[in-house]
Amino acid sequence: QVQLVESGGGLVQAGGSLRLSCTASGSIFSYNVMGWYRQAPGKQRELVASISAGTTNYADSVLGRFTISRDNAKNTVYLQMNSLKPEDTAVYSCNLVQRFEAYWGQGTQVTVSS
Repeated sequence: QVQLVESGGGLVQAGGSLRLSCTASGSIFSYNVMGWYRQAPGKQRELVASISAGTTNYADSVLGRFTISRDNAKNTVYLQMNSLKPEDTAVYSCNLVQRFEAYWGQGTQVTVSS
């Protein structure tokens, strides 16, 4: 089993920054894909960014503003969010995929005020 614990959400003014962290524990294999998804009220969950071995992927809406990174020694993935906009307000959830299994964190609220 895999457990994911997120931290770093909160309330920030538009133009501000936040850094989300997600640490995985349990049976972690050397190759996996970690990512961040978000879901705003009344909207479908969407991929924000993902990272695997040397490859990153971003949603067009966050390209140039958000940066995903990982520390493999700590099994931790980070999401640095800069130039935040009110439309970035959502519950952000960490995701890990390995060996055809997907695991989710509990989610952390990010609220951007205008």
